[in-house]
Amino acid sequence: MAGRNDWDYTRNGPSTWVERFPMAAGSRQSPVNIETDRAESDHEALSNKPLRWKYPASASKKLVNPGYCWRIDCDGDGTLLTGGPLMDDIYKLEQYHCHWGCSDSRGSEHTVDGQAFAGELHLVHWNTTKYRSFGEAAKAPDGLAVLGVFLKVGKTHEEMDKIARMLPYVSHRDEMIEIDDPIDPSKLLPVRGGRAGRCINPCMRWADRIIRPDNKCDFQDDNGYWTYLGSLTTPPCNESVTWVLFKKYIEVSHHQLNIFRNLRKFPRGGECPCHENHGVVINNFRPPLPLGNRVLRECGSL
Repeated sequence: MAGRNDWDYTRNGPSTWVERFPMAAGSRQSPVNIETDRAESDHEALSNKPLRWKYPASASKKLVNPGYCWRIDCDGDGTLLTGGPLMDDIYKLEQYHCHWGCSDSRGSEHTVDGQAFAGELHLVHWNTTKYRSFGEAAKAPDGLAVLGVFLKVGKTHEEMDKIARMLPYVSHRDEMIEIDDPIDPSKLLPVRGGRAGRCINPCMRWADRIIRPDNKCDFQDDNGYWTYLGSLTTPPCNESVTWVLFKKYIEVSHHQLNIFRNLRKFPRGGECPCHENHGVVINNFRPPLPLGNRVLRECGSL
């Protein structure tokens, strides 16, 4: 993977990445602007194999500050993502991380009809059906799958608050802390829980929940998603990602986002690059790139 000093979001920002990472000039790059009137409804095909996931809270192992975001590294054993555009292939969770801006009005990497959100959460998975490691999968066109969740400012998010409370312990680049209070990745997804709720949207269901013969299940969801073939949004920008972007967002508080913005992009005791956003991690998003002739599919409704 790329060396951390080879790129950033300021002097060596996204417009310069192609100089060091030629893949960044490819025709399958991410993020993109989701033009909703261009999305092809593929509800029947995608819902034949519902998008399913399973995330034990014990999978979240350590919180890391790599200098450009916060990231939670996972033990993927016991995790699962399959169905939908992934068909029968089984993917497991490698890590999840977040992007945000300097204000509550921007920060997401993808936009929807030109509208940015305050942030964007990415859950990164790799294809265990076809590949033996994350590194091998990251080089293959069907190697990775990323669930994208938009963040909007509102009420405090309980599960996200577990992360926010730990961030002061990894305030500087390369700092890491083991996770003691389990963080459940499934609680960071914009799906609504409700016992015995009717399955409004057959595009998605949890893999560890059972749909009963009366067509009722242990959750209710009217969400839906967009999906397209793209890339990693950070160098080396490998074109290996099947993107699944939830149409609904989750709410996080202004205070929680401000905690994100207090992360430092330099090591403790190191020289502060104060000419670069005062040395803090903000605006860590790549601007949208052309979708080109790629197909944008959607399943479910807003």
